Amino acid sequence: MTTKTLSLVAASLLLTQATFADTTLEDITVVSATRTTQNLQNVTSNVDVITAQDIEDRGYTTVTQALNSLPGVTFTQNGGLGTSTSVNLRGMDSRSTLVLIDEVRYNDITGTSGAPFAHLMVEDIAQIEVVKGAQSGIWGADAAAGVINIITKKPENSVHGSAHIEGGSFNTKKYGATLSTKTENYTLKVSHNVVDTDSFTAQAPKGENIDDFEDDGYKNQTTNVQLGLNINESNKVDLAYTYIDADSQYDTYQNPNGIANSTTKDSFASVNFNHIDSFNELNVYAKRSKFEREFIDTFSTSPFDGQVDEYGINSKIPYGTEDFVLVGADYKKFEHKNSINKNFNNKGIFVTNNNTFKGFMGGTTILTESLRYDSYSTFDNEVTGKIGLKHIHENIEGLVTSLNYGTAYTVPTLYQLHAPGSTYSGVYYPIGNENLNPETTKSFDVTIAYKDFSVTYFSNKIDNLIEYTNGYNNVEGTSKIDGIEVAYSKEIIENLQLSMNYTNLFTAEDKDGNTLKRRAIETFKAAVDYYGVESLHVGADLEYVGSRTDIIFNPDYTTSDVETGKYTVINLTADYQVTKAFQVYGKIVNLTDEEYQTVYGYATSPRAFYAGVRAKF
Repeated sequence: MTTKTLSLVAASLLLTQATFADTTLEDITVVSATRTTQNLQNVTSNVDVITAQDIEDRGYTTVTQALNSLPGVTFTQNGGLGTSTSVNLRGMDSRSTLVLIDEVRYNDITGTSGAPFAHLMVEDIAQIEVVKGAQSGIWGADAAAGVINIITKKPENSVHGSAHIEGGSFNTKKYGATLSTKTENYTLKVSHNVVDTDSFTAQAPKGENIDDFEDDGYKNQTTNVQLGLNINESNKVDLAYTYIDADSQYDTYQNPNGIANSTTKDSFASVNFNHIDSFNELNVYAKRSKFEREFIDTFSTSPFDGQVDEYGINSKIPYGTEDFVLVGADYKKFEHKNSINKNFNNKGIFVTNNNTFKGFMGGTTILTESLRYDSYSTFDNEVTGKIGLKHIHENIEGLVTSLNYGTAYTVPTLYQLHAPGSTYSGVYYPIGNENLNPETTKSFDVTIAYKDFSVTYFSNKIDNLIEYTNGYNNVEGTSKIDGIEVAYSKEIIENLQLSMNYTNLFTAEDKDGNTLKRRAIETFKAAVDYYGVESLHVGADLEYVGSRTDIIFNPDYTTSDVETGKYTVINLTADYQVTKAFQVYGKIVNLTDEEYQTVYGYATSPRAFYAGVRAKF
């Protein structure tokens, strides 16, 4: 697999993984590690990067599928495409991960689970950056587990276009097109991509045939528009807009033939003014995330509308040879409309300093420190920080070591704070709790990497964990998650690339020592890619998920634990470059027709087949 992975700072490992893409570490840049563009080799944080080429080689449809290839990443999903999806970074809750589209917040202010991963498709993505560990010292709230920054494709020089069409099992159709132009004075890109499927039932009792139940279809239309205006050599303005229009069918509680659907109409917009001179690089920006969801079943219609407005400024000031300091301030307003009709705001200031020391202790040392102060209208003020240290050893070629420590916090959503309770049979059941406090997290990781191999130990401690226990409440005590990630990637013979990673959670417990649910204790992932035949690529990937428990509700209102892990899924892919501008491809999902569930009682795909074509000019 050609995924460029930096398990913290495994620079030498990345150089090996870039073999087939003809790229070097210097070619790969990221922005989410420090909020400014850096070469990946100069980043101290634990960063994984998935490229557009990786997405094509593996035949992914969703961002979740792509993320699941990485060490330390697992997911659960309540059915097929478009159903509720959670992504866990190193065993942390999905809502603890800040997700961005071109640096615009994707976390849904109207929900309780963070980013709606179910509606993130991959066709227009240039790069996905995954920064693991507490990042609030850089990005503020909701980045306790890390940051996922989805970067859409940019216009190319002159006029270019592309189109694709794919079909397959469950009457699935994928199609879309992109048109872009780039001149000295402006850039413009427009893309529109559709995923449409009859899919299969969202719910299915374990062991029963999914064909015995009605299908729950899904349609997603994602549009992205980008416009850039070059005022002069020092100043430019960039505008970006993403619109996601999705319709999902799903099953009501414990009813595999339930008839219900949801609509999503979310938009993400930004305008950024960029100025570069001999002193600094300045960015002034405004961003808006708008969420419009509606759930419709036999008995009711439930709308959820919300909005996040953000305004900010930051300045990157270089000094010394390879050093810089980034200073900035931002303002955010979070609003939940409908029956909640509440809002709060946040003002923050932040600074990041980065230094590179040559010749120190027989190598190169990079030190990064970040500090952020946040003032909330609803919560107590917060000070968070992060420090990262990376050393590239010269006496032992290929040896890289590093460590990161950070603090973070996750704020309650307006729903968790203010949702009205309900009364059944004369008994009042609360939901919202206006006295909720933010969760606080302390995160640490350390990595040793040597050439093609890296090992990372990570530890997270979470206080004031928010759980639903007779309404939403903070849980006293400290929840603990720690474990290890191991990664290996090498061209084992000419034109044959092997990549493997293994993750083990040593501890994933709440304050009372109870195991946190829906976390896989261990995972093993492997991929092999062969490029030895001209114009042809064939690949296979495998995932083993170890023990993972879920909760089921019994008829007598008690609960029981149930196993949802211990399975292996294998996928095959192939693509052939007919001409420079035309490619055909195919894939087989779940080759062995493994029967498994990531959430107890919810179906997953049986063996499925897909084929398509891509064209560009």
